[in-house]
Amino acid sequence: MLRGRRVAILTGAGLSTDSGIPDYRGEGAPVRSPMTFSQYLGDLAYRKRYWAGSHLGWKRFAAAAPNAGHRAIADLERAGLINGVITQNVDGLHLRAGSQRVVDLHGSMDRVRCLTCGQYYARGDIAARLAAANPWLDDEAAIELSPDGDVQIASVDDFVVPECSVCGGLLKPDVVFFGEFVPVEKFTEASALVQSAEAFIVAGSSLMVNSGIRLLDQAVKKKLPVIVINRGVTKGDSRAAVKIDAGTSETLVSLLERLPV
Repeated sequence: MLRGRRVAILTGAGLSTDSGIPDYRGEGAPVRSPMTFSQYLGDLAYRKRYWAGSHLGWKRFAAAAPNAGHRAIADLERAGLINGVITQNVDGLHLRAGSQRVVDLHGSMDRVRCLTCGQYYARGDIAARLAAANPWLDDEAAIELSPDGDVQIASVDDFVVPECSVCGGLLKPDVVFFGEFVPVEKFTEASALVQSAEAFIVAGSSLMVNSGIRLLDQAVKKKLPVIVINRGVTKGDSRAAVKIDAGTSETLVSLLERLPV
């Protein structure tokens, strides 16, 4: 179904588990109640908790390395077999693996944006400011990482929240929170990849998030063959031409080996 076709690929958290980043909904994943966008905007206490946990999680994200699945996708792109990568992940591992065209639907943890003036910052720079203002934070022992780079810590009463150095406004990692919409331009770019494709792969996503389902709907409407690679059930299984219930990384490596490059 894929040989000789131009392929669009959508990746989810299941791809990054081999890099040590946990899945929200995979087998054994703990039940979580992620912070919503309205909570973040409306309460300084929520922002303190988020930034404290996110700072510790960012250090783990930054240390994670692309795995064989990320590298296989980059190789498929270089060979002209896929037209780019649409990802629901915020870890930046596709770019670090060498992929050239990456549509990060839910943003990326390595960027921070001011919600007031729109200024962007490198996450590393904000992390340095956070560490300087909150030296006690790096002594936090128990770190339980989540897929969005957040962790749970005990107390944040004394935490100093970073502000925009340009206007003093509210900073936020450039990721889509629960209750927040995927930016229109991001979804438009992702949709363009699906529309220009001749087949569609879903790799490591349960398709529980609306943006993924909307892209699947477009692929089905265009009558593209759909291949779903994921451990466990996904919302796209009934519409897939092929469902592979297996690890994402090893399946993508096998696919790279089987397709003529």
